[in-house]
Amino acid sequence: MKALELKLPPPLVAALAALLMWVVARQGPLLELAFPMRLSLAILVALAGLAVAVAGVMSFHRVETTVNPLTPEKSSALVSSGIYRISRNPMYLGLLLVLLGWALWLSAPWALVGPVLFVAWITRFQIIPEERALLARFGPEFEIYCRRVRRWL
Repeated sequence: MKALELKLPPPLVAALAALLMWVVARQGPLLELAFPMRLSLAILVALAGLAVAVAGVMSFHRVETTVNPLTPEKSSALVSSGIYRISRNPMYLGLLLVLLGWALWLSAPWALVGPVLFVAWITRFQIIPEERALLARFGPEFEIYCRRVRRWL
């Protein structure tokens, strides 16, 4: 399983999850959400996700460290301010929120398998290897940060 670590860019994993969600939503029953605000809520959740992800990227740019999720060992700074005071992985959290907005839009209960699989994949094959690399790079400073801030939310 180690061969799958840090191989797929997280936006690609999210896109694959979104495609899977669309396919399963077309196969099963739809939940006819009775409230007229479904579209608005879906857009709001997705936009919130986009904002969280962008805040994460901007924080990385501010300290001039790499945003490439496939090479965490090239990090030049440990980012722990801004949105990183709330989540250690706001870019992935943002992608998750976009997927949840998509699930609302699809209005199909089985579509929720996408966000669940996304979290499982990203945690196992992206976040855990990133954390190993950051621990090797930043040592006790990263350990302290991990105790203070949750992985997702």
